[in-house]
Amino acid sequence: MNLAELTTGQEGVIVKVRGHGAFRKRIIEMGFVRGKKVEVIKNAPLKDPIEYKVMNYKVSLRRNEARMVEVVSKEEAISIEHNSFNTTIPDEILTRTATEKRKTINVALVGNPNCGKTTIFNKASGANEHVGNYGGVTIDVKTGNFYHNGYTLKVADLPGTYSLSAYSPEEVYVREHINNETPDVIINVVDASNLERNLYLTTQLIDMDVRTVVALNMYDDLQKRGDKLDYLHLGKMLGIPFVPTIGSKGTGIKELIRKVIDVYENKTEEARRIRIYYGETIEEALKAIEEKINEFPDLRNKLSPRFLAIKLLEKDNIFREALSSFSQFSPILEETERQSHNLEKAYHEDTETIITDARYGFIAGAMKETYRENPQQRRRNTDLIDSVLTHKLFGFPFFFLFIWLMFQGTFSLGEYPMNWIEAGVGMLSQWVSATMPPGPFTDLVVDGIIGGVGGVIVFLPNILILFFFISFMEDTGYMARAAFIMDKVMHKIGLHGKSFIPLIMGFGCNVPAIMATRTIEDRNNRLLTILINPFMSCSARLPVYILFIGAFFPEQPGTVLFLLYGTGIAIAVIVARIFKKYLFKKSDTPFVMELPPYRLPTLKSTIRHMWFKGSQYLKKMGGVIMIASIIIWFLGYYPRQNDETIAPEKKKSELTQRYDELRTVADADLKENIEQEKEEKPEKPDHLQEKFRHEGSYIGRIGKSIEPAIRPLGFDWKMGVSLLSGIAAKEIVVSTMAVLYQADESSPGGNNHLIEQIKNDKYPDGTPVFTRLSAISFLIFTLVYFPCVAVIAAIRKETGSWKWAVFTIFYTTGLAYLLSLIIYQVGQLF
Repeated sequence: MNLAELTTGQEGVIVKVRGHGAFRKRIIEMGFVRGKKVEVIKNAPLKDPIEYKVMNYKVSLRRNEARMVEVVSKEEAISIEHNSFNTTIPDEILTRTATEKRKTINVALVGNPNCGKTTIFNKASGANEHVGNYGGVTIDVKTGNFYHNGYTLKVADLPGTYSLSAYSPEEVYVREHINNETPDVIINVVDASNLERNLYLTTQLIDMDVRTVVALNMYDDLQKRGDKLDYLHLGKMLGIPFVPTIGSKGTGIKELIRKVIDVYENKTEEARRIRIYYGETIEEALKAIEEKINEFPDLRNKLSPRFLAIKLLEKDNIFREALSSFSQFSPILEETERQSHNLEKAYHEDTETIITDARYGFIAGAMKETYRENPQQRRRNTDLIDSVLTHKLFGFPFFFLFIWLMFQGTFSLGEYPMNWIEAGVGMLSQWVSATMPPGPFTDLVVDGIIGGVGGVIVFLPNILILFFFISFMEDTGYMARAAFIMDKVMHKIGLHGKSFIPLIMGFGCNVPAIMATRTIEDRNNRLLTILINPFMSCSARLPVYILFIGAFFPEQPGTVLFLLYGTGIAIAVIVARIFKKYLFKKSDTPFVMELPPYRLPTLKSTIRHMWFKGSQYLKKMGGVIMIASIIIWFLGYYPRQNDETIAPEKKKSELTQRYDELRTVADADLKENIEQEKEEKPEKPDHLQEKFRHEGSYIGRIGKSIEPAIRPLGFDWKMGVSLLSGIAAKEIVVSTMAVLYQADESSPGGNNHLIEQIKNDKYPDGTPVFTRLSAISFLIFTLVYFPCVAVIAAIRKETGSWKWAVFTIFYTTGLAYLLSLIIYQVGQLF
């Protein structure tokens, strides 16, 4: 709890003081020191300020200042100690409880994209977050705990960001997290092989006046190049301790944690407050703005006045808009305009460029004193590989080769484990059918749960292999090169080069892909990328593709799958061009993207990422897909009788009665023939009865009601129901078909059985329901129509509006209908 939550007369012990350096220093100097007892004397008539007694003297704090002081009350101490002291509690217990609570340290991991931040987070917290060798992998805050010497470090892995400006959502998110959550210590992860660029963010943290420790990550890369860095001296210059680390190997992690604890406990001389000197003219401007900010205590306490002054000079839109919404802050904005005008007049540059140049000037000076580059420059392996993979002639062939190999491998390598799982599902179905008594519950287990879930789980190996390839390309650094070589192509179709990575990620899952668009600074480009991302065939569509390719295109499965994915890309390109022309006319922003060095990922990290995605798929098996399978089974199972089923039942009874009559007058040989015929003949009425019963079920009625609308696309009612169920998750399209077709036949089966059922399904006039043409139409509809509910929710979240989510639902479904209609109707002419 915080100090403002204590009521009049209540006592507590101070645990820690949060907030930026200057604010913390002022509060501590007033006597609010950790371990000291504090008592609430009284509140002002308007509940603000509050008078406290600390160290035997009385002092007043505003309520918002008191919120920054963490305390433990007597009541909290009692609950922690599990004791009852009636109305009193010994001071030593209260102090001990405060001391224990103080040993919880809130830590934020901050760093550039691709600096190894998430790798350190995984090593420190034991988490399994995805690590990728390209920018924008961390798209939200991830938390984990690390324990060391009695301390608990609550670590938050923040999105990678190059600065704390307001250009991208990540930059704003990180800045607001530091301001609002006020972590006790910041771990600034810095790529040792790219110091000058990485230290730019460090200088902004210095301006924020927050306690920081620098993890000098990938230190082995710097040593391998033969470069020298006096990081101890650099740390003294910046007032920040530097700890060399090798995140991938876990080297230096414990030393980093120890240094964080030392900084938190104020036990290191390296951690001290410094001010970056920007030059006399800039410093005078900053001083004038800071003086205006200091006239507003609430503003001064929440943010470092110097950081706010710098952001205002840099024309930060978010801070300017926040201040302009309150008239009392107009003196600050007026002073900012005056000082900005003076600086731009003196330097003949805009103020943002002036401060950026000054920052890099400070970094260059620090590097000059501490960094020595190896005079013998060697051509790096990365450059050698790039000379081939990003070559103007060979780059595109290699890219398409890698993508084709990914899809071919997904099919070829996945075939063997897929057959094993399929055989296992079939044996399980047979065992359950033989063990359990006949009845609706057995039918539910066999046809609903095992049939529905089993029809989808057989595709798990294919999905794991697909994610393995994607993870490998991400971790090696090739994904960033793919974005580089595709930038010109993306630009021609109206997209930004950075859009390529979220689009490629869409082959895995559209939800994280849409969230990854946060790395795109321009809102129009970000929206455009979000709107076309559903055309990237996610892994959920893969079971549908594999099922129909196996049924109708078994000769060239890898090539057909490649063409399907390519069709999605082509549709995305055309739609992007149209949207760019009519919806998003704003000019493009420059393409600026880091090309990280190639790194060979560890097999452990690649498999961990692959299995993490696979486990998400398995969770769907036990969740939404199983529930959907049960619902679809119920709708298909009931009602058991209708007008159409009575006639076959009557015919069956008549046949049975006739055979029984014949048996009474027949000789022994004739009786044997009659018995055999009796077993075979009623099968046809049985099958007919089951067909009529299924068509008259609830799901049959739903399908029949929409069949007139989808018949021009080559679809029957079963296909329509399958597509409707796919709105929840695309895998359910296959599980729905498995349930529907298993209801036609009593024999349980796996994927091959379902393929045979699909191929043999016929209309009443005897014509096949599925042909190659209708299969293509169905595949294209599945590719384009309504993204799953999770994708719609992600679009709503990332765009901040239901408008774009609803628009996506209607335009994708309308486009799917139009394309399937054209394909089927035109195809019938040939």
